[in-house]
Amino acid sequence: MDTEINLSRKVRKPLKAYKEAKQSYLNRMRLAVSLFYFSMGLTFATWASRIPDIKQALNLSEADLGTVLFSIPCGQLLMMPFSARIVVKYGSSKTVVVGIILYIASMVTLGLGTERWHLMLSLFCFGISSNFTNISVNTQGLLTEGIFRRPIMSSFHGAWSLAGFTGALIGLLMMNFSLPPRIHFAVVAVLLYIVIAFNYRYLVKTKPAKPEAIEKHKKKSLLPKLNPALTWLGVIGFCSMVSEGIMFDWSGVYFKDVVRAPESLVVLGYTSFMVMMASGRFIGDKVTQRFGRKRVLQVSGVLISGGMYLAVFLPYIVPAAIGFMLVGLGVSTVVPGVYSIAGKTPGIEPSKALTAVSSISFLGFLIGPPVIGYIAHAVGLKMSFALIGIFGVGIALLVNRVKAIE
Repeated sequence: MDTEINLSRKVRKPLKAYKEAKQSYLNRMRLAVSLFYFSMGLTFATWASRIPDIKQALNLSEADLGTVLFSIPCGQLLMMPFSARIVVKYGSSKTVVVGIILYIASMVTLGLGTERWHLMLSLFCFGISSNFTNISVNTQGLLTEGIFRRPIMSSFHGAWSLAGFTGALIGLLMMNFSLPPRIHFAVVAVLLYIVIAFNYRYLVKTKPAKPEAIEKHKKKSLLPKLNPALTWLGVIGFCSMVSEGIMFDWSGVYFKDVVRAPESLVVLGYTSFMVMMASGRFIGDKVTQRFGRKRVLQVSGVLISGGMYLAVFLPYIVPAAIGFMLVGLGVSTVVPGVYSIAGKTPGIEPSKALTAVSSISFLGFLIGPPVIGYIAHAVGLKMSFALIGIFGVGIALLVNRVKAIE
């Protein structure tokens, strides 16, 4: 996205405030924002890496787990109307700190529950703090990109993905030492709070909005009137995020129940997915520049489907791990690509276009994992993964319906 053309006035303000800052300070600020993305990603990955253990400890079936996982989107959906207003009112430099502290704290409670309702309540709070933190940290990312005057958002999302890989490795280590989730989560929480303590002061400083600005924001419609291009971009993002959400919440369960991997290798499926998603996001801009957005998205869809079906038809450790790697590589470039295209939609402010497309896309991440539980309960986990593979084919076909994709 052409940052200088598309940035709003609110994003341009920090450009003046940091115009005279030394490059070393700006680099330190970028590192701090990256570490907040990393902290958010590690928080989610820590929970995801222990889902199979918590499922077993609470004696949950696939359908039970699906019901429990619905608590996260319920919390996120509840918070959606309020997160942006709170960030506007108090400034993202403050709200991101509060948000990440609450997000980490809610993660710790996930390991303490002894009853199903305990876990559901904790996941509901996890969803609320997740949405709030997500809005805040992405606002910080957008402001930082404005200061640097070049696209760097991909690197921030890469930091989030790298955290997922790191979380999987830590989870593997904790399981090898036979440490329960409550100890695992507490250790990660302490480490993350230390990271926050050393980096919050380097965030992009934002001032609370004036009362009249807040009232103006309240009166604005959240979404623009969707044109066909934005609608199809949202559907493409939806297909990708369904696949991504399934891998986050169900890859470990798949390796445990279908692949029947040894206890120490259960996290391998999740790790395989995350390492390739992180790698894909760090190299995605160069690949897209060379081969074009349309071709990259089409190949991404094929990789998602191919990876899913490889894991389904050859449910053994090595081919399943390779299949999950292909899925990770496939989803890595879809959402960043879709958002970049949406931000350049003629006649619509980039922020509104992104809000519209991301809202449709994120539904896939929210509802995919819970729904897969019910499908798995009815027809088995292998068949449910086979059904998800169809979404990759959908991406490859739908790309042709969006003329803006070159």
